[in-house]
Amino acid sequence: MKEPVVVIVGRPNVGKSTLFNRLTKSGKSIVDDVSGVTRDRIYGDVEWNGKHFQIIDTGGYVPNSLDLFETAIREQVTVALEESDAILFVVDGKSGLTPFDEEMAGMIRKSSKPFYLLVNKVDTVQLSQNKLDFYSLGFEHVYDVSALNGRNLGDFLDDLLSHLTFPDEKAAADSRLHLAIIGKPNVGKSSLVNSLLGYDRSIVTDIPGTTRDSIDSILKYYGEEIVLVDTAGLRKKTKVKENIEFFANVRTYRAIWDSDVAILLLDAELGIENQDQKIIQEAVRRRKGLIIAINKWDLIEKDMHTAKKYEDAISEKMGSIDFVPIITISAITKQRIFKLIEIAKKVYEERKKRIPTHQLNDILLPIIEQTPPPATPTGREVKIKYITQVGDYYPIFFFFANEHKYIPDHYKRFLEKNIRQNFGFEGVPMTVSFKEK
Repeated sequence: MKEPVVVIVGRPNVGKSTLFNRLTKSGKSIVDDVSGVTRDRIYGDVEWNGKHFQIIDTGGYVPNSLDLFETAIREQVTVALEESDAILFVVDGKSGLTPFDEEMAGMIRKSSKPFYLLVNKVDTVQLSQNKLDFYSLGFEHVYDVSALNGRNLGDFLDDLLSHLTFPDEKAAADSRLHLAIIGKPNVGKSSLVNSLLGYDRSIVTDIPGTTRDSIDSILKYYGEEIVLVDTAGLRKKTKVKENIEFFANVRTYRAIWDSDVAILLLDAELGIENQDQKIIQEAVRRRKGLIIAINKWDLIEKDMHTAKKYEDAISEKMGSIDFVPIITISAITKQRIFKLIEIAKKVYEERKKRIPTHQLNDILLPIIEQTPPPATPTGREVKIKYITQVGDYYPIFFFFANEHKYIPDHYKRFLEKNIRQNFGFEGVPMTVSFKEK
């Protein structure tokens, strides 16, 4: 089930990051008067009238070189058109129409995707006439808005939602395992996919993506169909270094969103790096099944202890995310690549697993009684009386207790650890929540 993806484009300093922060109700994108300052996470969730979609802020992926500036923006618009379900084209209502706005508008109008022109920085009704100049761009949907104070964004969102297709409006959910192979560029994703699909027991059928020019593949594995979510490399050569990162990030995060289980591929010679940890955090945040696969293992000089050392080093960097299976493979020699599929199938089943309520309470309540939550600041005893599991797509555990707001995070981790020790859920992020008894 795929949520729509909406991409914000526009020249620097028109308010793209402010709009992102307003729509996601967060402060994830850095906002500054200097152009090109967005550098961290630019992917967010938007909820409006009970509907959810993903949004991507392209701000900040521009080069320091003035010679490459226009090339960078053009390339970003191109990938936004390819990868999104709708485009938000943001312009500056205070500074007015610029030749570069006109050029970007020309590119966007050629797309078959829904697109919306947001004339930003129109903070009052009196300034609304500023949008009149922008009608010359030929856009059907033009809104004078203020990302800073939210003016007119509600009307715009109502219109946007009417042109998007949401999961609950589609056919019945696909019960097949949707498996994404993700990771930084050049770690061997394409080699692994090719090795899997080239196996003599595999039948490959191309199925067109529903919202973009990509192709997911069907791996027939011992009679079972597994959907390999498209994680192809860059489909076009880019002249701008920052855009390589932008393109790769868009495809990586979209693959995570569309998957049930994600395999994060690492280069054995590089280990786990900062960008890998961001990918892990996104998979956990989205509650997707997760596996770490150390690729290019055939290039490593090793003894019988080498694999254990690698796994321990990765586990140490992952900290509290200690439930993820780790496997060493070689996409080129096909070493352990089908064991990797078996692990993915197991994680998929673990993600759907439901523990009977009586079993949860019979096993966990005695453990809680032996190690209860700390008392409240006033000395009142906190008692957990009842436990149940809910959630259709991933495990959610409700613990019913009095004074539950005083239960600290470290005790939540204690409960999660005991759930895993007694019931498994390897490779599966879970939610532990407290409710009034």
